[in-house]
Formats: sequence, structure tokens, C-alpha cells
Amino acid sequence: MIRTEYTVNTGDTAEFNNHVDDCVGTGRMGLALQKEYHDQLKIVQDEIGFGHIRGHGLFSDDMAIYQAYADENGEEKVEYNFTYLDRVMDDYISLGLRPFLELGFMPEKLASGTQTIFYWKGNTTPPKSDEGWTSLVIATLAHLIERYGAEEVTDWPIEVWNEPNLAGFWKDADMPAYFHLFEITFRAIKAFEPRFKVGGPAVCGGTDEKWIRAFLEFCREKKLQPDFITRHHYTINTPENIGHYRYNRLVEPKSGIAQLHTTRVIIDSFPEFAGKKIMITEFNTSYTPQSPLHDTNMNAAHIAAQLSMLGNDNASYSYWTFGDVFEESGVPFTPFYGGFGLVTNGLVKKPTFYTFKFFKRLKGQCVHRSDESVICKKQGGYNGVIWNLQMEDERERAEISFKLPADKQDYCLAVWTVDEVSGNPLKTWHDIGEPSSPSAEQLQLMRESAVPAVSTIRLSAKEYKVTFSLELAPNAVAYFELLPAEIRSDRGYDYERAVNKNG
Repeated sequence: MIRTEYTVNTGDTAEFNNHVDDCVGTGRMGLALQKEYHDQLKIVQDEIGFGHIRGHGLFSDDMAIYQAYADENGEEKVEYNFTYLDRVMDDYISLGLRPFLELGFMPEKLASGTQTIFYWKGNTTPPKSDEGWTSLVIATLAHLIERYGAEEVTDWPIEVWNEPNLAGFWKDADMPAYFHLFEITFRAIKAFEPRFKVGGPAVCGGTDEKWIRAFLEFCREKKLQPDFITRHHYTINTPENIGHYRYNRLVEPKSGIAQLHTTRVIIDSFPEFAGKKIMITEFNTSYTPQSPLHDTNMNAAHIAAQLSMLGNDNASYSYWTFGDVFEESGVPFTPFYGGFGLVTNGLVKKPTFYTFKFFKRLKGQCVHRSDESVICKKQGGYNGVIWNLQMEDERERAEISFKLPADKQDYCLAVWTVDEVSGNPLKTWHDIGEPSSPSAEQLQLMRESAVPAVSTIRLSAKEYKVTFSLELAPNAVAYFELLPAEIRSDRGYDYERAVNKNG
């Protein structure tokens, strides 16, 4: 048993910047036309509620925006079809979301080559025509403004491409070619409507010293002022491939956050860009969409540790992804296939769903932050999130004790806990035989098992302090509220007598 004690004194504060709900990721936008996609997103929005959504494939052919044809003289002409775009954007807005527009991938008829990525074959080559590309971008933004209004649409962040530092996502990982794409796109958008906020370079981690530094040097040379800098963040070592699955070894959360901090240092080393916002437009534990880790309580606890620190340097951090309607490696075989999502196919909430829900519920001034807990003082009392991350073979329980300033005598401590017993539908799926196509009854059982355990207890303050301990199983995540609860019994009501077996 790991035992830890903390005392919070009156006036104590701790740094904690909570941007948990700013943005969430999605697979390619064309998937938003599926009912299951909408149903998963509605669950996420109803219970967590993100502000923005970012995903791939805005200009991929399944969205059908870019249409090229030959006229009667055999000359190529271009027109734009916004039918699917309108459906997707309308649905996002109806769910309280605003797009974080990632510009990509390349429509086949505008592409300079045939290289594609993923099962759905997103083209990852530069445009064959700069003018064709910028015209597509501006026509799309103009349509969105016409449909939703300039005040609304100019508040949607825009990111140019995705992970150009990887040869799979951008042909040959050609840095000068990407910088050129960024420049022509940035200048075209700002000339069209300067209120738009445009950023990049959307690189994955590990190459920030090279790519982000070179990107800022390029922007300085070309006198470009990106509105924010984007990058991605994952925290595993190279996975082991077995059958359909990828098994990972996690990196300690603090090590990942330290690696992220290098981006802040690089940006601030440029006087003209110092202090510029960093947007993490993708993050998770594993970067593979077939990682069983994603479905586990360990993932939930690791993400809790990350959420407690990601706001140190970053204005936004977008979890990749909200749901498991996702086809980068093909159509999933089972509901628990290790997908990135917070919700499985079949509408079952994973443990990490509750990590986000718990952090979203945090309100007030942070008075305590440690390696396994965050506590905020809100009106009348406190709320907090605690976790017991046990990576790999470590399986110790943890008892965490707190002494908090009290200005009332009587309190109620309410605790919501997700661990390997409660809120663990992966175990339920395993126990019923790991069906690839669960019946309606099996799905309902998994949904009913995917809820936190809830407990309450009365506490009394002593010497202006209220003291309590919470015991957490390995990889548990818990949310608590500590609120004043003076007893005001009705005339004649005796609780102790009521619950006594002879009452």
C-alpha cells in the first residue's frame, strides 16, 4: 500500500490551467455522415461537452468538395460541392461544437502525385497547382461564412495539413514543400479575411527541435505571423505487433510533459514569437489505433496525470479521439479493438471517458496539485480528481489523505470512482467471451458496467480542518466533492432508528 498525506492551509494556491474541454479529435470528417458516429459524439457532448472538434479529410474525395471536369472544349474546369460539408458542419454545431479546421488531405484531381495513406486512401502529395489549392481553401471558407456568418466562422481555428514531418503524411516529409504550402495558404486566408486564426506545422513529437525551429525561422524570414503553433503528443515506445493489435510500453507522464516543454522553449527563443499559443491538436497514450491500452483503466489513469499538467504550457490539447468510428487501419473487427475513442462502437463508455468528465467538473481556484491529485476550492467546499497510476507490472493500492481548511462543522464527501472493478466494461466484454458482434443484451450489460462506483460519507471538522482518506485500487481514477451538509431533520425523523434492523 502506498500512503501519502497532504495538508492544505488557508490561502494556499497551486498552478493548474484546465483546458480539458477546448477541443477533441475525430477520424476523417466523412465518417460524420454515419449514425453511430453521431450517437457517440452526442454522448460525449451531453456528458463532457467540448468546444471544438478537429479531424482529417476535409478535402479528401469522400467529402466530394473538389469537383474537376472537362468542358466542351476539353479544358479542365473546377466546381465545388458543399453538400456533405453542410451536413457535417450542421451536425457539429447542433451538438455545441465548433470546427478546428485541418486543411487536408489533397483531392485526387488536384494532387501532384498518387501517394495515399490509410485504408481510406487520403492523398498526401502537394497540390499540382498553388492557385487551385488556395482557391479551394478560400471557396470553402467563403461558403462557411455565407452559411454560418463571419462572426461565427472566423472564430474557427485553421491548421495547415497534418504531420508533414512524416513521409506517410506528406510526400518525402519535404520540409521546403510544406513551408511553401503553409505560406501560400496563410497569405491567401489572411488576404481574404484577416480575422481568421491560422497555425501549424502540426508535427508529431520527437522532431520539434528540427521542424518547429525551422518553421519559425521560415516564418521570420517570410515575415509571417502564425496565430498559434501546433504539434502532437503521444507517450509510448515503439509498439509490438501481434495479429491485429499493437502492444505498447508507456512513457512516464512527466517525461512526456518535459519533452513537450521543449516546444515552449523553442518558441520563446524567438523574440517575435515569444509567448505565442501552443495548440496540441492530437494527444493520447498510444499513437496506434489498434492499441488495447486505449480501452483500459491504465489509460484512464495515465491521461489523468497528463491532464493535470498539459495546461502548464499549452492553450489547448485535443484528445485523439472522441469515439471509435475510425478506419485508418480498416474497419474494426470488435467493439474493443484498442481504438483511440472515449466511447466504443456500440456506445459503451471507456474508463478514459470518465477521466475527461471528472476534469471537466473541476471548478474553482486550485489549492493543491501533486503527482496524483488536483484539488480546487469552489463555493462552499472543494472538488478534486485523484488517480493511482500503476504502469506495467506495478499493482499497489494507494491511500491518499488530505487535510483541508474548513469553515463549516459538517460536510458530506461524495466520491465517484472508476477502477478495474467499477466502470471497466473491457472486463465485462472479456468475461462474456469477447464477442465480435455483441447481442443487444450483451451491449446493454457492457453499458451498465461502464459506470463509476459512487459513495458518500459524513465528516466533521476539527480545529478548522476537515480530514479524509481515499483508497484507490491500481489505475483507479476518482472525482470527489466535499460540501457543507448540516443536518436539518424533519420533525420526528430519526435516521439511526430508521436504518436500525428493529427500527
